[in-house]
Amino acid sequence: KRTKLSGDQGVDVLANMGDKIIAIQAKHYNQAVGNHAIMEVVAGAKMYNAAICYVVTNNYFTHSAKELANANNVILWDREKLIEKLSEI
Repeated sequence: KRTKLSGDQGVDVLANMGDKIIAIQAKHYNQAVGNHAIMEVVAGAKMYNAAICYVVTNNYFTHSAKELANANNVILWDREKLIEKLSEI
């Protein structure tokens, strides 16, 4: 389910996996995605009571973003992972 365009609290899509809510932040960037996207989805996940967080991008993540995601159990899908997953469809 897509969240509203404005005031989404840092979550673009909400999904369910069984009884768990998944918060997804999507970033279409021309440069590497930094910490801000990780902070957004972590904060937004709390608003939606999400148990799992993803940030998905058409690009890559900065080293710092990867560290922050790791510390907050945020799953990152960069360009390579996205292509891999799309090829499975």
